[in-house]
Formats: sequence, structure tokens, C-alpha cells
Amino acid sequence: MREVGHFIGGKHVPGKSGRTTEFFQPMTGEVIGKVALASKDELRQAVENAKAAQPAWAATNPQRRARVMMKFLELIGKEMDSLAELLAREHGKTIPDAKGDIQRGVEVVEFACGIPHLLKGEYTEGAGPGIDMYSLRQPLGVVAGITPFNFPAMIPMWKFAPAIACGNAFILKPSERDPGVPMRLAELMVEAGLPAGILNVVNGDKEVVDAILDDPDVKAVGFVGSSPIAQYVYSRATAHGKRAHCFGGAKNHMIIMPDADLDQAADALIGAGYGSAGERCMAISVAVPVGKATADALMDRLIPRVESLKVGPSTDPSADFGPLVTKAHLDKVRSYVDLGVQEGAKLAVDGRNFKMQGYENGFYMGGCLFDEVQPNMRIYKEEIFGPVLSVVRAKNYDDALRLPSEHEYGNGVAIYTRDGDAARDFAAKVNVGMVGINVPIPVPLAYYTFGGWKASGFGDLNQHGPDAVRFYTKTKTVTSRWPSGIKEGAEFAIPTMQ
Repeated sequence: MREVGHFIGGKHVPGKSGRTTEFFQPMTGEVIGKVALASKDELRQAVENAKAAQPAWAATNPQRRARVMMKFLELIGKEMDSLAELLAREHGKTIPDAKGDIQRGVEVVEFACGIPHLLKGEYTEGAGPGIDMYSLRQPLGVVAGITPFNFPAMIPMWKFAPAIACGNAFILKPSERDPGVPMRLAELMVEAGLPAGILNVVNGDKEVVDAILDDPDVKAVGFVGSSPIAQYVYSRATAHGKRAHCFGGAKNHMIIMPDADLDQAADALIGAGYGSAGERCMAISVAVPVGKATADALMDRLIPRVESLKVGPSTDPSADFGPLVTKAHLDKVRSYVDLGVQEGAKLAVDGRNFKMQGYENGFYMGGCLFDEVQPNMRIYKEEIFGPVLSVVRAKNYDDALRLPSEHEYGNGVAIYTRDGDAARDFAAKVNVGMVGINVPIPVPLAYYTFGGWKASGFGDLNQHGPDAVRFYTKTKTVTSRWPSGIKEGAEFAIPTMQ
């Protein structure tokens, strides 16, 4: 059985708290390891290592910092297959999906390689008589990221790549459910030339999270997880004077207009709703067909597609999706399907009792499809985070627009239509942070920012793209004047442009 400790000061260190938790191989249900849960003192050790290493790293010029990122990309490219296998083994997603997880993280690292340009400030010559003015972007110091189980490669890289490229030292607290990939990423960063102490991985639970939030030397915290925890992290971090951007749950809708290509829309719903067993914050979990004819025709297409989904072990290259991450999460998702039936929704496809031959102890569930879901039902209001798609029928476009706009969550939304005017109107009016037009999962590319609205996001700045550079740096503005031409005597008025 594997034992996973921490990565502090550029090397592996065993846990000292005496507390551990098991993690599983979801496709078999077997316990495959124990991960140490850090104490407050162990977190403090990591912070002290980071604090000691950070000034020299900040003084390293941005081009050399970028070269470390470039070397890291090279190493990931060489290890893509082994990283994907490790990720799939601990998380349960299929190998192709695991490679996609890694690739979307890699794209943010590629963006961070442009840090020499991204850190350029502004300069004005002759802002006043003999006065020049310029701005600098400087790192915050020690920053931290708390990342979830569902993207154990992508989201850590979304966090640490721009932070480190900006000159900060980073404390990563990944999910204890699939700890292997974050630890390997830290090893590869050191192999790429990152100084010891700049990237530390501290495994743990709420005790170490609270220690991060309370530590006076941690200047900023990024979080991805459920909305109640995101709000807690944001509130506690900001109460201690830290910067925080915290991203929570989602209930992503897809609007299907009467003029849409229904085969294309149905295929998009299958991929976006059931890929990665629905364990994505950007998964489409609500389909909103507009009009009865559209709804009936869409259901005729969805039912056979959901029934024919192939669920399999992570190692099966032909599987559409694999198991859920833990038995506890499987039971939770099944309980939501039970609840939907009790609430009166029509369960058109029931995948609750799926069993994988040869993997009977794995955490598998077939695809579930609900029709005639109502907005007052809990299965509509709450995030299920599993292979469950709900169809909410809308009478007209205005009703369809209102559903995602008034929902508690505001992460992503999509519309399928051939009408450019309707699409443009929808994009302008919908009260959601990320919009797809004939694109089911509107995750922006790395050079744009990612972030939801309402209960899906807490904080003023988003993840990756230009917002990441703003989040992980502070701006200093310098006004300079040299002796030639300076008037003698004290000046008592505040400087102006006159």
C-alpha cells in the first residue's frame, strides 16, 4: 500500500501528525494507499520554506522563470502517458479524459511562459516637467491553492503556474482523494529547475485548510470546490486580509431552440452531461428545450443515446466514462436520483443499478435521464455532480432565458440555435459568467479568464488569463524626477498635471 506524505523544501517528507486517510482505485473499489493529513505545524514548516526561498526567486528575471516553465512542459510531454495512467487509477476517469485534464493544465503553463511580456508595466515620459512615471508588477510573496479531486492535474497547474511565473512561492493543498498527480507535478517542477521551496505540496483536511487561511505569511488563496466551502474559504481568508478567489458549484444549462440541429444538440448533451461521469464543474446538467415539439423530439434522441452509453474501467479505451471517485460519492448521486423520483420527475433512463462485470466492487453508475423536471425540485436546484441529466421544458425563449439567469449558480450556460440574433441576445442578457453558442462546455482558452457568477464564484478576479497575473501581483507606481530643473524651496500643494 502506498503512503503519501508531503513535498516540502524540494523533497518528500513523511507526515508527522499521525493522522491519515485512505484513498481508492475507483474502478475496483480497492484501497490503494494512505495519505498523510498535515497539522498546523507541518503547514507552518512549508510556509517557512516558501518564505525563505521566495525573495531569490522573485529576483530571478522573468525570462529565466519562463525557461523553468518551458522545461516543465517538455517533461510533462515525455510523461503524458504515465501521468494519465496515474490520474485515471486514482480518480476513475478514462485515460483519454485524463489526458484532457493534463492538457488543459498544460495550456495555462504555456500561457505562463509569456510572463516576461505579461509583467510589463506602463511608462510615461514627461508626465510633468522633468517627471517620468512608470508602474511595476511585483509578486505578493507566499500564496496558496486549495484544489479539488475532479481535476487533479488541471486545476493545480491553473493555480501554481501563473503564481510561480509571477515570482511567488506556492503552497498547494490538493484533494486527498487522488494525491498522486499533484505530487508528481511538484517533482517535475523541481526537475525543470525550480528552486527548492518555491512549490510545496501539503496534503490534509480542514485542519490544514484553516491553517492556510489563518497564516499571516500566506498573502493570497485560490480555491475550487463546492459553493458552501468556497464561501467559507473566501470569508475566512479575506477576514485575515488575504486576497482570495474561490470558485464553487454549478448547475449549467443548455438551451435548445426550435431551430437547432437536434442531432447535434443531443450529441453535445451526451458528451457534456456524461463525460467524466458528470464530475465536472462545467458539466451540462440541465437541458432546456423550448416548446413541446422540441422537447419531445429531443427526448426521442436522448433516450437511446443515454441507454447506449458505455460505462467501463478507466483502462477501457472504448468506455464513454468510468466510475465515480468514491463509494460515498456514488451513494450521494444515487440518493439524488431517488429524490428526483420522489419529487415527481419522470425517470426516462435509470442507471442506478449498473454493475460492471469483473469490477463489481467498483464505484460505477449508469447514465440517468430525467424529463419534466420542475424548477422547484431539489434535483434542479442542487448540484448533483454525477451522470444525471435533467430536462426542464420551457414554453418559450423568455422562459428559457429566465431559468439560468435566476438560478442560484451562474458558472456556465450554452445555447443551441441557428438564429444569430437569438444567440446574440442570449449572450448579452443571460446572468451567467461563461456562455457557449453552439459550444456545450464554454471553458475559455488559457489566455482568457475562467470564472462563474453568483454562488459559483467569490472574489473580484478569475482564474488564468490576465486575471491570474493581476491576482498574483501587486502594482507599484513610481514617479521620478532628477535634480536638473528642480525648483528650490518646499512645495506644499499636492502634485497635479498643471
